[in-house]
Formats: sequence, structure tokens, C-alpha cells
Amino acid sequence: MLSFLKLIRIQNLLIVAATQYLMRFAVIAPILSINDFALQMTEFEFFILVLSTICLTAAGYVINDYFDTKTDNLNRPETVIVGKSIKRRSAMTLHLIFNLVGVIGGFYVSYKIGLYQLGIIFLIASGILWYYSTSYKRQFLIGNVLVAFLTGLVPFMVILFEMPELNKAYKDILIENGMTFNHVFFWVTGFAFFAFMTTLSREIIKDTEDFEGDSAYGRNTVPIMLGIQWTKTIIITLTAITIVSISIIYFYYLTGSLLTLLYISFMVVLPLLFLIYKIVKADKKADYHFASVLMKLIMLTGILYSLVAAYTFNNL
Repeated sequence: MLSFLKLIRIQNLLIVAATQYLMRFAVIAPILSINDFALQMTEFEFFILVLSTICLTAAGYVINDYFDTKTDNLNRPETVIVGKSIKRRSAMTLHLIFNLVGVIGGFYVSYKIGLYQLGIIFLIASGILWYYSTSYKRQFLIGNVLVAFLTGLVPFMVILFEMPELNKAYKDILIENGMTFNHVFFWVTGFAFFAFMTTLSREIIKDTEDFEGDSAYGRNTVPIMLGIQWTKTIIITLTAITIVSISIIYFYYLTGSLLTLLYISFMVVLPLLFLIYKIVKADKKADYHFASVLMKLIMLTGILYSLVAAYTFNNL
């Protein structure tokens, strides 16, 4: 059981689920309540949406480990599970089951909100994860961008599936008062953008950490193609863009919240600045591993800002 939980990265799946529930109850619901609006998706429908997202994510982890056994034996042999604790055939069976549940669940929720076409997103995500593991991961930058895109899609899916129901339920009120739900959309998009940028940076950091194994197996990752120094420059640039974006959003839209300023400064921006410092100084594999773990923690604190946002909305 422990090997199975490690294979599907149970801690990451819990973060995925928490992210979507936080978007629903800590961001969308409090904003809607300001104008006496309410969530429209049923709790069961939303649960299926979260379950489908988790299943596709788990399928991605399983197939990635399935095809990465050789390089992982060089980069991080202590983490290899497929072929050791879990048979390769069993891993492939798990991948198929997770994919099937994820896609069927996605089409079910899409049908329930009256937009079955949205189910195609789950099919596309499943295909991207397969081709990422078999091909894209070995290509210059494209694999990094795709993983970052799918990570950004996790919070965005919540508003993507809620918005049609909201527009349908409050159509007359919106038309009569010239209102939209764009502000809700922009808030969730902000979290999605943060998830995209930090994930893209972290994926490149991880590639730098795995330089030795990836090089031995002919992968065309960013550090292999451009060299370590240029890769450092890219990571620092992406991190700086993230910091600047956060600062712009705060100074244009959130200056009235001292709590937001304190949280973002100490829990997101300062750690990102420290990350830049660690990347500049990094000269061995352990340094990049530390940077990868640090970025993962920053991603978590960024998502947890939703709780600060909820407190702010509820006290307006």
C-alpha cells in the first residue's frame, strides 16, 4: 500500500484536491456572497470534478514513472517503484483505470452542467500526460510548458465548470443590472497564473537537478541544450516575472488589505527572492533539489493565500 501511495504521489493529489476546494469555498463562494449570489454546482457534481482531476493526475504520475525507470535509476534510484515494488504490468493497469475514471467523471460533470463539450478537456489532458511521458518530456521546453499548463488548469477548472451554471441561474439579474462574473473569473485566473509560473520554474529546476541522468539518455532538456548558466538565467527571470506580477496585482487591486501585504510579502515574495539567491549560488545537485522543494512550498503558500482572501471578502 505504501508503494502505491508513493507511486500516485498521494501528497500531491491531496494538494490538488485542496486547491480546487479552496478555489470553490475560499475564493468563489465569498465573492459571490458579497452580491447575495450562491454557488450553483451541487456538492456531488463538484466532488466528481475533483475526483476526475485527481484520477487524471494520478494516471500521469503512474505513466511517467513507468517510462522513466531507467533515468530515475540514475537520477534518484531510491525513489524507483515501478519494476521493483510494483510490477510494470500492474502500473499500466493502474494508469488505465485512473484514466478511465477521470475521463468518465469529467464527461459526467460536463453533461450535468449542460456543456458536455467540456469533457473533451479531460480527454486532451489524458493524452497530453501520455505523450509528455513518452515524448514531450525529452524535448526542449515543451514538456515543462505542458506540465505548467496542466497545473494552472487545476484551479481554473473550478470556475470553468461553475461559470455556466452561474450565468444560467442569474441571467435575468445580470442583464437587468449590467453585471458579470468577470471579477470572480479574474481572481481564479490569478491563482492559475501563479500555479503556471511557479510550476514552469520548478520543472526547469528539476531538469537541472536531473542533468546527469537526462544527459546519459539523450534528453533535450533546457539545461542540456542551453547549459547551466543560461538555465539559471531563465529560472531567475521566470521567478522575477512572478514577483513583479504579484506586486502589480497588489498595488493596483489589493492595496487596502494590510493582511494581504503581510502574507504575500513574508510567505510568497521573500521566499521567491531567497529562491533566486539559492539558484544564483547553486553549483551541485543538492542545491537544485533544495530549490525544487522550496518552490513547492512557495506554490503551497501561494494557494493558501485563498484563505486570507476569504477572510478579507467575509469582512468587507
